[in-house]
Amino acid sequence: MLTGWKLTLSKCILIPHRYIVAIMGFLAILNAYTMRTTLSIAITEMVIPRNSTGSGDQSCQVEDDSGHGSIIQDPHDLYDWDEETQGLILSSFYWGYIITHIPGGVLAEKFGGKYSLGIGILSTAFFTLITPVITRLVGGDWRLLCVLRVCVGLGEGTTFPAINALLAKWVPLSERSRLGSLTFAGSLLGTVLGTSVSGVLIKHTQDWASVFYLFGGLGVAWFVIWTLLCYSDPESHPFISDNEKNFLRKELESVSSDNKQIPWREILTSVPLWALVAAQIGHDWGFFAMVTDLPKYMKDVLKFRIDENGLWSSLPYIVMWIVSIMSGWLCDWLIKKGYMNITFARKFFTTVASMGPAVFIVAASYTGCDRYFAVALFTIAMGLMGTFYCGMKVNALDLSPNFAGTLMALVNGIGAVSGVITPYLIGALTTEHTLKQWQLVFWITLGVFAVTNIIYVAFASGETQWWNDVEKHEASMFSKEYDIEKNKHNSVIYKV
Repeated sequence: MLTGWKLTLSKCILIPHRYIVAIMGFLAILNAYTMRTTLSIAITEMVIPRNSTGSGDQSCQVEDDSGHGSIIQDPHDLYDWDEETQGLILSSFYWGYIITHIPGGVLAEKFGGKYSLGIGILSTAFFTLITPVITRLVGGDWRLLCVLRVCVGLGEGTTFPAINALLAKWVPLSERSRLGSLTFAGSLLGTVLGTSVSGVLIKHTQDWASVFYLFGGLGVAWFVIWTLLCYSDPESHPFISDNEKNFLRKELESVSSDNKQIPWREILTSVPLWALVAAQIGHDWGFFAMVTDLPKYMKDVLKFRIDENGLWSSLPYIVMWIVSIMSGWLCDWLIKKGYMNITFARKFFTTVASMGPAVFIVAASYTGCDRYFAVALFTIAMGLMGTFYCGMKVNALDLSPNFAGTLMALVNGIGAVSGVITPYLIGALTTEHTLKQWQLVFWITLGVFAVTNIIYVAFASGETQWWNDVEKHEASMFSKEYDIEKNKHNSVIYKV
């Protein structure tokens, strides 16, 4: 009876299960980013509006300033948090996010990515749902809000390591760029939804808490579907077709299903891995600056209303998502046709994703108060950043399919330090909301992009590293040494 049920369900699912895993992984990251970015929009309506106090170069003025302040009518729902406090609140998510990366990667490789990812998203959803309740109960005590955001980060920290462990078990090399780009692009559409929907929802409900309830609830719904449909690897999947299982078994024969001992010394002394870490720091610095603080720039400097803010802040990520999908297909095609090898492709697309945004973000800050020209330049900048996903973002899978979860934990975890520094630094540097202060922020971002990209181009690799299978390598080395000694012995006998 169980076999018949499996066959029936397998026939009902018309697309390969590896695509289902990629799509559900995409939705996992999408949900994670909506819950991550919700506060970036909501906080603009949670604080008592402040005016610029500096002189000279001020934020932009609008002809009709009505509607550009807070829309929240109840004064008890507005809190007196200055810019540095807001920076601490926004950065506190990353304090927890960093902590669970390595445990998440190790657990994903030991027990399977299904459980590490599922429980992580579920806990993220739970703490998102209770955030407005607790915040109101304590009268807007920013320290407790920071604790809640740390808990949200703890849950979400397992996401990328678990996804990487899953992709290593499910995605063949020939589909790695496009399916990897599809999955990781969930961060872009998650940012789009988190910003655009949040702005519109807050305006119409007159309640900043509504977005926490919406996206937290969607996170719970995703967890239920994930539990029913997805598994950690093809071998444990109860209703995958034999044809797909045999195909993946052949394509992924170099990926071990055994719980191998993690070669920490070899990993931590790997030059290509540290080059990848550098690229991740650059990406995260620029991306987190935009995710956490572009809505503040839109409101404080360009003076967009909350509904306009959400929509215009989300536009760059829509373009970034489109570019990430197109560049993923292009990258796979270029590699397959032999126009680029894997190493060059990863470096090329990463360079486009680093230096393109660096230039256009700085240019956007020099448009003055031409609001829509600034949005256009931000959109081009973030669009070019979309090529990161077929560049450095899938590079950990190239270096070591067997330890992809651990590598992603190290790379993404260290890169996430940018998320701790960036929001606080931007808050400290933009206390008066002036264009000049924001220009300094964007010049710093350009410098970080440039330095980290140089390191990546100099030392990165797209080749599978020898420590991907230490035992096999050591056995091979032992065999070679044995052959050398045997040849020497035979040579001595021959001479005698």
